[in-house]
Formats: sequence, C-alpha cells, structure tokens
Amino acid sequence: MLTIHGCCRSRASRNIWLLEEIGMPFRHVPVIQAYRLADPGAPDAPVHTRSPAFLALNPNGHIPAMEDDGLVLHESLAINLYIAKRYGGPFGPADVAEDGLMGMWTLWAATEAEPHTIEILFNRAGKPPAERDAAKADAAVAALRAPFAVLDGALAATGWLVGGRFTVADVNVAEVIRYAMPAPELFEGAPRVKAWLAACHARPAFRRMMEAREKEPA
Repeated sequence: MLTIHGCCRSRASRNIWLLEEIGMPFRHVPVIQAYRLADPGAPDAPVHTRSPAFLALNPNGHIPAMEDDGLVLHESLAINLYIAKRYGGPFGPADVAEDGLMGMWTLWAATEAEPHTIEILFNRAGKPPAERDAAKADAAVAALRAPFAVLDGALAATGWLVGGRFTVADVNVAEVIRYAMPAPELFEGAPRVKAWLAACHARPAFRRMMEAREKEPA
C-alpha cells in the first residue's frame, strides 16, 4: 500500500488531498517537523524530521516522503505528479501534451509563486505577531502581482489549468497559492484566481484533508 510520511500541517497536505480525490486507500505515517518540538531528542518525542527512521527515508530531513512498491520519493509536488500518472485516471495526464503542461504548472508554482507565497503566510499569519516582518510580506505581494496575472489569464478559457478539467495541476498550484490567502488584495486583483481557488477549496476531498489537518496539533 502506498505510504505517505508526514502530517497535514505540512506540504504533505498536497499528497493527502490528491489521494482523497482519487479515492485511493493509503497508509499515513505521522511525522512532525522537528522545529515544532521543544526537545526533539527527548525519549518520548514523536517521530519527526530528524528521527533516524525518517532520515533513512529522506536524508534531506523534510516532509513528506512517499513509499510505493519499493520506490521512495521526496518533494511533495513530484510525489503528486507520480501519483496522478500511476493512479489518478482523469486527475493525471491523458497524453504527453497534458503531461508537459502539468509539469510546467507544477514547476511554475514552485519557482514563480511559492518563494513569495510562503513569505506572506509566515509574515502575515504563520508567525507570532512579534516575529512577523511586514516589509517582507509587502515585498512578496508586489512580487506576486505579475504571476497572479499570468494565472488569472490561464484560467480564462475553462476555469481549470489543463484539459478543461480539475487535475493534479490544480491541486499542486492551489496548494501553493493557498499560502497567499492572508493577502486578499492579490485575489481582488485576479478575480479568476479567486473563483478558482474557492472552487478547489469547495471540493469534498479538500475538505476532508483540512478536517484531518484541524485534528492535528497546531
């Protein structure tokens, strides 16, 4: 059985959302980020990203990691592309052209958007107020205006990124764009992006993932 090591309060949320969409049974091994623990070395500490057992799977020390039929993969977005191709049916590519487009949008999310969306998440919501840097958040908003315009234009034809249907490309990009939600001004300037993200978040599979996330320790 395919196994995901990680927690929903991490980028493993992307993998768990997609697996919920597919309706595929999977094994979930909880692994928490070491920085969230007061003493990762304590004898009673839960399995975390610096635990020897996890480092044997991913020596980078980041979650998630995936195991499937002896294959071990790291990097959440790459894991999703693999799952979609092998198990995803209509969530994966119908042909080589769609495969290329799904890869393109996934890399776009990782390079054009996530370096900035993560700054918005941390500095407008994710860190305690005293640790937030408003200047970094504002710079990230400014840097994202052009990528948001690109995404808004790409959604004009069908409302989805590839093939006129909801696919792994939408999961991968939506989970990166979600980090920018503490900057509503970006979405007001990109109405198609706003509507698309709302449609993604209305999906039952996303809601199930978020319900599981809410049950995890903050």
